Amino acid sequence: MDDEYKTIAARTRSETKVRGSRFIANVLPVSTTADTERFLAEIRKEFWDATHNCFAYKLGADGRRFRFNDDGEPGGSAGKPILSTIEKRGLTDVLVVVTRYFGGTKLGVGGLVRAYGDAAEAALAKAGIVTKYILQTVEATFPHSHISNVMHVVSKMDARIVETVYDEDVHLTLAIRRSKEEELKTSLVHHTSGNIALKVAL
Repeated sequence: MDDEYKTIAARTRSETKVRGSRFIANVLPVSTTADTERFLAEIRKEFWDATHNCFAYKLGADGRRFRFNDDGEPGGSAGKPILSTIEKRGLTDVLVVVTRYFGGTKLGVGGLVRAYGDAAEAALAKAGIVTKYILQTVEATFPHSHISNVMHVVSKMDARIVETVYDEDVHLTLAIRRSKEEELKTSLVHHTSGNIALKVAL
């Protein structure tokens, strides 16, 4: 469905070693560039003495916003393979930071690509995957006499009540999967015999 996407279930960390070098991978949930900057600052502070803190992230339900950084490693040897592991799992709203402590043996570009990719993969495997949905907000106004029928529809459609206001009428703000918006509105109109005003909140 075009209203669902996959992201990580939990923040995780894993460590691998390759020819003396330590690779510590952190996987973090993010939804904005501000999130990524905050977590990157946190990781860099914790591993201030590391040789490199390389990263990649993808943002947005469509995954179109992304960035990767090699942090001093040879071009394309760190950030890009980290990003590839994110893309391979079809994930978004995720930041992966792989910290390297140099162990004295150079790995070469090919070795680095494998090491950073494997480190990211190990951490992502531990993080687990969850499916999330893009939600649409619908505002409904109707007479008190229809509240039972409306609540039945809300429950049946798995809509979430965001806000409820009572005055002369009942005012509900509902959140529903984007793909179910039209079905929800049709069902509400049917179950209230048309005695309902609906507005999509922008």
